Amino acid sequence: MSGYAKQDWGVDELVTRLRHLRLQSLESRQRCDRPPKLPSRKELQKILDGLGAVLFPNRLGLPDVNDEGIDYFVGHTLDTLLRELFKQIRRELIFVAVVDDAYQQAASITREFAARLPEVRMLLDSDIQAAYEGDPAARSSDEVLVCYPGITATIHHRLAHILHQLGAPLVARIISEIAHSATGIDIHPGAQIGESFFIDHGTGVVIGETAVIGRHVRVYQAVTLGAKRFQKDDGGILVKGNTRHPIVEDDVVIYAGATILGRITIGQGSTIGGNVWLTHSVPPGSHITQAHVRSELFHDGGGI
Repeated sequence: MSGYAKQDWGVDELVTRLRHLRLQSLESRQRCDRPPKLPSRKELQKILDGLGAVLFPNRLGLPDVNDEGIDYFVGHTLDTLLRELFKQIRRELIFVAVVDDAYQQAASITREFAARLPEVRMLLDSDIQAAYEGDPAARSSDEVLVCYPGITATIHHRLAHILHQLGAPLVARIISEIAHSATGIDIHPGAQIGESFFIDHGTGVVIGETAVIGRHVRVYQAVTLGAKRFQKDDGGILVKGNTRHPIVEDDVVIYAGATILGRITIGQGSTIGGNVWLTHSVPPGSHITQAHVRSELFHDGGGI
């Protein structure tokens, strides 16, 4: 080999040490030597791409599919995708060991998920229309569908939310993280979002697990709907699942950089200005700006 001496990288020792750490970690988590497989992010990405094509075959499906072949394409693709989704859900149920019959439970979840796809399509139609009407730069609803990261994230969320509701939260979380990686928009699959939802631009948007968002809500980039504090139990461990994120009622607009924290309510028809930091509820029809929040904080010495 042209003057290069063979190098000893210590691979055998590294393999031994890594095996020891791996087994130690499994033991601490009370798992067996060969733990069950997790759902595959790679396979879920394929499923998501296929579901987009099923929901919007003329725009996200095969480029040369004709009117006569659309139903066949949708049916064949959907049958294949649901079989693969069933496998990923079954993996999750086996991994978390929450049911005695993972096969039947995974089949039930997949069947119910499939039955709700028409509902997803109707919601997405309302989201796309809201984006088209809400952005003067949008030239068509087709442009919104294929170009806007907010719509991509919303498609993923609508699908993930159903799976979260039906009992496959890990598969749902992987789907939401695929969208997060692709768009920079982080929506927990547990968040409840009404129809005609529009995220404009979108980068840096964060929506927490227990957030509740009404109809016809519009948010801009870098908006956070987060938790104000994290409760701990007597052992100092974070309490899981408690309601800790905002409720945003119908017809609210939240401008770029606003941070809204805690289980507070943003009343119907309110406008939250850019870069506002808000930790208290506001009544319907409010118009909150940085100056408004600051004047409240220091009124009569409050906040000093």
